[in-house]
Amino acid sequence: MDDARERIANDSYCATLGIDLETLEAGRAVTKLELDESLCNFHGTPHGGAVYSLADAAFAAASNSHGRAALALETNISYLAPADVDGTITAVAEETHTAGRTAEYDVRVSDERDEPIATFRGRVYRPD
Repeated sequence: MDDARERIANDSYCATLGIDLETLEAGRAVTKLELDESLCNFHGTPHGGAVYSLADAAFAAASNSHGRAALALETNISYLAPADVDGTITAVAEETHTAGRTAEYDVRVSDERDEPIATFRGRVYRPD
């Protein structure tokens, strides 16, 4: 698990956005992102791409936590409410189903008050 944690925690895309890996367990991960104006869209609210990236980072971490490469097959996200600028959002990814070389994950994105911001679902394929 330490090797997987180190690889995931050193992801350059996540570092560019400021996404931090808070927790990594078998089939579960928690990521956080502090929002600021640099992550806002033209409406002045945090960009959906930033929210998606946070959820996707949690999904990637949880699905690769078993020490086997996990490649995304599909993902989808539902935006439920805008996040606050200058707030912190958290994504919690949990493995919900495994079958042979595929697995499914649910991710909940919430704000500092634990209010839902988005729900995300992803499936992976493990080639080995």
